Parts: sequence; structure tokens; C-alpha cells
Amino acid sequence: MRAWILPMLFVLCGSVVAATALVLSAGPGSAAALLLVFVLLAGVNSPLIFPRPIGALEAQRRSAVDGRPVVFWRPGCKYCIRLRIRLGRDARRVHWVDIWRDSAGAAAVRAVNGGDETVPTVVVAGRSHVNPGPEWVREQVSRSA
Repeated sequence: MRAWILPMLFVLCGSVVAATALVLSAGPGSAAALLLVFVLLAGVNSPLIFPRPIGALEAQRRSAVDGRPVVFWRPGCKYCIRLRIRLGRDARRVHWVDIWRDSAGAAAVRAVNGGDETVPTVVVAGRSHVNPGPEWVREQVSRSA
């Protein structure tokens, strides 16, 4: 549920801004444009842009079989969003673990980050990398292919 708090706040704020624009006679076109901007911000900050997450144990099992990276992430994280967007289609070839949904994933992230839940944390061949560059992750994905 908390993964949807930020997107819902964007939609709520967008509604208020659009209604205020209508009251101030900015016109329905301006109000609609403002609302669209806030809805797009909500979409980008929602879990919808990420591939369906799996559990940490399943992701580690799959990674051991196919060699693909495991990315631990959480909704609303700007660095996770940047990584997801910059990976483009390659994001579908990575195993995504939402640490807010999976307690084993959160524990794994805390174990490699000194107790902090710093994301994105990418695990490749058993080695953890905290907030790596998207180009590096893309290179790791192409190596596993």
C-alpha cells in the first residue's frame, strides 16, 4: 500500500492545481494540461513502470541458473526509476525484487549495506553493487545473454 502513497499524492495535488486553474479562469485546456503532468508524474513514480517483482529467494535461484542480475528496489526511489528507465527493454531481462514487498529482499539489502536499505542494489554473480550506473548494469545483462 505504501508504494502507492506518492503516486496518489501526485494525483491529488494535480487535481487541486487543475481545480485552482479553473477557478482562476486559466481555461479548461490549461487545467487539463496541468492534471496530465501530475498524472504522468504519478505513473513514473508508481510500481507500474517496473517489471513484476519476485521474491529474493526466487530471484537468487533464477540468477544462479541464467546468470542475470538481481536488482533490489523500492517504489518511489528516484535512483531505481532512473535505472529502470535507462535500461529500457533490457529491464525485462533483470530479476526485480521489491524490498517493500519482500522481507527477505530487505534483509539481503541491509546485510550488504551495513544495515541500510540503500537501493538500487544489484547482485551479479553473488557480488553486490550499490547504485551502479545504468550502463554498467546493461553491460552485465548483455554478458548474461
